[in-house]
Amino acid sequence: MSRAEQPSRRTLLTAAIAAAVAGGTVPAMAGTATAVEDRDKAATARPVDNRAWTTFTDWRAGTAHGTRAVAGARPGLVIGTAAGTTDYTDPHTGRTATWEYATWTSPVHRLSVPATEVIASWNAHTPAGTWLQTELQGTYSDGTDTPWYVMGRWAAGDEDIRRTSVDDQSDGKSSIWTDTFAVDEPASGLRLVSYRLRLTLYRRPGSGTTPKVWRVGAMGSDVPDRFTVPASTPGLARELTVPRYSQEIHKGQYPEYDNGGEAWCSPTSSQMIIEYWGGRLTEEQLSWVDPSYADPQICHAARYTYDHQYAGCGNWPFNAAYAATFDGLQGVVTRLGSLTDLETLIAAGIPAITSQSFLKTELTGAGYGTSGHLMTVIGFTADGDVIANDPASPSDEAVRRVYLRREFENIWLRTKRYNASGKVVSGTGGVCYLYFPAHPSPLQRKALAAVGVR
Repeated sequence: MSRAEQPSRRTLLTAAIAAAVAGGTVPAMAGTATAVEDRDKAATARPVDNRAWTTFTDWRAGTAHGTRAVAGARPGLVIGTAAGTTDYTDPHTGRTATWEYATWTSPVHRLSVPATEVIASWNAHTPAGTWLQTELQGTYSDGTDTPWYVMGRWAAGDEDIRRTSVDDQSDGKSSIWTDTFAVDEPASGLRLVSYRLRLTLYRRPGSGTTPKVWRVGAMGSDVPDRFTVPASTPGLARELTVPRYSQEIHKGQYPEYDNGGEAWCSPTSSQMIIEYWGGRLTEEQLSWVDPSYADPQICHAARYTYDHQYAGCGNWPFNAAYAATFDGLQGVVTRLGSLTDLETLIAAGIPAITSQSFLKTELTGAGYGTSGHLMTVIGFTADGDVIANDPASPSDEAVRRVYLRREFENIWLRTKRYNASGKVVSGTGGVCYLYFPAHPSPLQRKALAAVGVR
């Protein structure tokens, strides 16, 4: 299990995926509508807005102070000439260091779905001596602006700074909960209608080294609260061959990273999909791990997704950023609308990591209950049931599970549920990590676009 959805983290996050947003969950369109028109209408109705900056044109469109866009097979943003220097005292080590910095600010993005929540994602290379900060500033539906909120301070390694979320950010209308911007009182009608993202890239003074950012974006959503969701109709029978890893065999290992493997569902799931796409760690990268430990790459994933403020490995954007440190991969955090969306991705060969919480009695065959858990969806049976690599299993061999479609869909997509004490608490509302090639195939691009990701 994982701490990824403990109430202390997202007590106020109660957004849910709206009913009937895609595929088998929407009412039938008029008989004259083409399949493409159906898809486009479903996307328009989707209560989720994804925007990402990834192209050379995108990077040139922003406001740069010391950064420059670079072209190539994978365009990105780097430090050109530093805009200045600043001191940063790492709250987790107490060390103060001086850094050169440069910034890039995106154009204003007007949300197609005025949002109660926004989650940013980024993909970058941060060699030793570099790191980055991602911030969000938005405009509310009442015409006022948010402050610049820090959405993460991140480096692929942990020698220069400790990657961290930033607590206690609020303006009385919204707050940052680890990795998520949330309107404090959605029932008031207040929404975020637009936002900008700002990247600050840092390096050691006088160094020619620079971070390189390939992708930055955010997912905004506004979906009503619900205890149950409509059932979707099965439409695919396919299983992807994804490596199977158990978090439980790492119980007690490296307790400095969220008390060891029992809480490592997020990095374990991430590593499964990274390796599905061909990502491998070298012996040198794994040399710090006790050689007596099986599957040392899971220990590595836990260390390098660990959020030192949250004190856990379940920071959603940090997992996506970790995946993108492997050659040829990119990662995003989004929300999906139904198992039909997952079927669309599986049909294109794209597995997904889903976040859910449930009582032991709500998911037949799991054998446990959890306040928050990540698992990897790898396919569907002929009956439409979900085939998942569930890292909360006693061994690697036991990781493959089949869960009833109706049960899985509901625990994943709802945002209101009753916990073991009978108290109403929140669910994740369809949160999903997607890792896919930096250069997707036409089929993969089509599937990603169909679920609102580009």
